[in-house]
Amino acid sequence: DPVFFHSVKHYLKYITTETCHAFRFNNREEITCCFQQEPIKELKLYKIASELLQTERAYVTRLHLLDQVFCTKLTEEAGKGTFPVEVVKGIFSNVGSIHTFHSQFLLPGLETRMSQWDSTPRIGDILAQLAPFLRMYAEYVKNFDNAMDLLKQWMERSAQFNAIIQDIQSQEACGNLTLQHHMLEPVQRVPRYEMLLKDYLKKLPEDDPDRSQAEKSLNIISMAATHSNTAIRKMENLKKLMEIYEMLGGEEDIVNPSNELIKEGQILKLAARNTSSMEIYLILFNNMLLYCVPKFSLVGQRFTVRTRVGVEGMKVLETSNDDYPHTFQVSGKERTLELQASSEQDKEDWIKVSVLLRGNLMCSCVFQKEELGKRAPRWIRDNEVTMCMKCKEPFNPLTRRRHHCRACGYVVCYKCSDYKASLRYDGNKLNKVCKDCYFILTGRMDAEEPVSGKKRGILEVPAQVSGNSVLCGFLQHSTDRTKPCQRVWCVIPQHDALVLYLYGAPQDVKAQCTIPLLGYQVEDVQRSLDHPPTSFRLRQSKSVHYFTADTEEVKLRWLGVICKAVIGEMPECQTPDDGDLANGCHEGVPDGS
Repeated sequence: DPVFFHSVKHYLKYITTETCHAFRFNNREEITCCFQQEPIKELKLYKIASELLQTERAYVTRLHLLDQVFCTKLTEEAGKGTFPVEVVKGIFSNVGSIHTFHSQFLLPGLETRMSQWDSTPRIGDILAQLAPFLRMYAEYVKNFDNAMDLLKQWMERSAQFNAIIQDIQSQEACGNLTLQHHMLEPVQRVPRYEMLLKDYLKKLPEDDPDRSQAEKSLNIISMAATHSNTAIRKMENLKKLMEIYEMLGGEEDIVNPSNELIKEGQILKLAARNTSSMEIYLILFNNMLLYCVPKFSLVGQRFTVRTRVGVEGMKVLETSNDDYPHTFQVSGKERTLELQASSEQDKEDWIKVSVLLRGNLMCSCVFQKEELGKRAPRWIRDNEVTMCMKCKEPFNPLTRRRHHCRACGYVVCYKCSDYKASLRYDGNKLNKVCKDCYFILTGRMDAEEPVSGKKRGILEVPAQVSGNSVLCGFLQHSTDRTKPCQRVWCVIPQHDALVLYLYGAPQDVKAQCTIPLLGYQVEDVQRSLDHPPTSFRLRQSKSVHYFTADTEEVKLRWLGVICKAVIGEMPECQTPDDGDLANGCHEGVPDGS
């Protein structure tokens, strides 16, 4: 087997000549028995030492480029008065001293040792002797952020400064890499020493004379690497900020050392007025959330920033939507967004990072009175109501159209929205608001007190009572089996658990009718062409109500509650399955007050 034999010769290279002549192999088993672990370990140690030498040579070449090419050329130009010499010194810090140390001491020492490896197979002693000089990297790493700022600033300010750098970067020696990339190499070099030395110690026998020196040098290098690792993370973050800066077409304040990218990605935004959706791009930083929309361009800018939402005071709410799964809501002072993730895991990831960032997870979408005008509300969708949420008059397309209050997000008619008030979240600009919010924001009267002494009617109960529904959801309803059913929102509130309220939509503040359940008979409708198996009816004397649920499971849930209510027992709140908010007790918005 010539291929295998070639590899054997490769191993024999690291065994003494006398031993090599003594071996006579008949098969692979004999080779396995003859080659012990010691030669293999020596081979691995040699490979690690060789890698250290090879990477050191390449590193010295990069240092020469920084010190003798970039720094020298810029210093010469600065001497002509084009830009201050202090700028060049501020950028390159002590790179000259680092170059001298590696080119005149560490690299020659490693080359000499590797040439004598047969007699002196160790590198720990050399590193232990020279590792203390790596402390000079602390100055370079400490100055790194300032160097990047100066470099960016003067490339924009001075055309000659920029031209010199661009000219050098175009040369073959740069390998199509920027000056910033080459300046990161000294920061990355010390952690590279740490990694190689750890690997070297793993392969080194416990009783090897080089172990104590190798461990000593590792301790020194590890201390220097701690500072470098921090700078590497900052540089990686800075690179990502630059990518986002270009992706957004030069959006201001993005490239800032204080900005830290937390999460980004494509996501769907649900429309405020209806259930349509559009694809957007979210970028979450430690201090702001960017809501971006695609810009149809083949090159350059890919997105436009539509809204910035400050992280300060931002809240996150898990939501459920019958038509769209994996939804959640982000509420900031500037804007409230209802979003749809691509999967449940993606939704959980967004919620997790947002909550960890601010520690604010809303348990309901109840809008607090003290936040009115200070935080952008979530708009109630048009299809969630059939009547004005203030005066309770039914909407129609001609004389009573839908409008949104910019303070509380309620859907109201034109009469109830014919007011304007300044809202803090919108820079104190005047916005259309409902009359109740107008009175609260202007302080002219307490909107929670009724204008007259008129008491609230028996039907004037909001469809979604905040966390107080025994059971709620959509059902098909009819009082005449010969007529088509109407889809209604049904609620059994906890404060009135023996009464079934029927609404036109989930956010209506006035019921269409009520059914006092006590004394009714509950009957399971036999399957027929007119009634599917998910139907049931309530009968009392001549009063009959037919209901049809979406599924058998939903039907059984309603029957379980109603069967107790008709005999006067107080039913327990039915907790819905995940994602089935439309058919179980849940939290909602406050009433119209």
